[in-house]
Amino acid sequence: MRISFKTELKLNNYQRTQLAKHAGVARHAWNWGLDLCKKILDYNQENPSEKLRFPSAIDLHKFLVKWVKAENPWYYEVSKTSPQYALRYLSSAFSDFFRKKTANGRRVGFPRFKHKGQHDSFTLEGTIKVEHRSIQLPKLGIIKTYERLPQGLAPKTAIVSRTANRWFISFSYEIEPTITNKVVAACGVDLGIKTLATLSTGETFSNPQPYRQSQARLARLQKAASRKIKGSNNRRKANMRVTKQHARTANIRKDTLNKLTTHLAKNHSQLVVEDLHVSGMMKNHCLAKSIADLGMYEFRRQLTYKCELYGSELIIANRFFPSSKTCSCCGNIQDMPLKERVFNCQQCNISIDRDLNAARNLQHQAALIVA
Repeated sequence: MRISFKTELKLNNYQRTQLAKHAGVARHAWNWGLDLCKKILDYNQENPSEKLRFPSAIDLHKFLVKWVKAENPWYYEVSKTSPQYALRYLSSAFSDFFRKKTANGRRVGFPRFKHKGQHDSFTLEGTIKVEHRSIQLPKLGIIKTYERLPQGLAPKTAIVSRTANRWFISFSYEIEPTITNKVVAACGVDLGIKTLATLSTGETFSNPQPYRQSQARLARLQKAASRKIKGSNNRRKANMRVTKQHARTANIRKDTLNKLTTHLAKNHSQLVVEDLHVSGMMKNHCLAKSIADLGMYEFRRQLTYKCELYGSELIIANRFFPSSKTCSCCGNIQDMPLKERVFNCQQCNISIDRDLNAARNLQHQAALIVA
């Protein structure tokens, strides 16, 4: 199977400048291509009888070489693949806008212009050599890393991105699945707000709530940044502090989910999770912030590929399965308001934690689905 590897780069000032130039050229090519496509769409709308053909990624690159590179010689200071891939991604974004729809049946949003310092990234293609603690990139040379890299790799492409003031590189490679010894045969996993995950075995994982824990500090930093003069170095430094705090919050969430999903995939033969309607749950404005802080989509994404990597089976229970309303002992279904955290069965008089009851019902689903 194919997985991705991402690590932070150990840079000097010259290398930081070179990476910033590559990201700036990629951003300029994206914005130029987006502006050209918007003008073509507007012209076709105003002149339906004389429509122009919408440009492909190859057309955009030809126009870029003919019109833009001739007037901007700093394009030649960076790798040619940086603007090429930016235009490829732009073409893919327009294809999604015209054809693709979300889970709610809505069309994917129109591509947006990029701004300096926000989601800076670029893609490199060519001779990429992975060493023990360094990587050789086209036009950039050898760049050190903070951690050891997988050996025996020769990736064709690599993506360099910036988060706050830190630069990262990511690439994909093939790996053989590793079948681990499983401790539990089947396990139901119920996600919650107070407790991140409750397993049918009774094991629970606490929710760090990274955004709620950092909300006060984030508000203070944003207030301080808003008081600085626009365009000043002090405002730039204050905004960088805000960005670092956002990155720290996201890293805590990613670290928690990575540890949880790895533990589940390595030690359980079968995992049963619910097919949650997250966008519908977000409409509850009392719980929307807490639900967004969980990272439910990221949990599902990580668990999917890690089950394949470690030889586990992931089972998705039906979205309308009443896991919280069903008694895990006798199967009686009764109303269960969200405020009640203990399930008291009216038929067999069992008293059990609400999340544990739902996890055990999901575990029962594994035997039914397999049968």
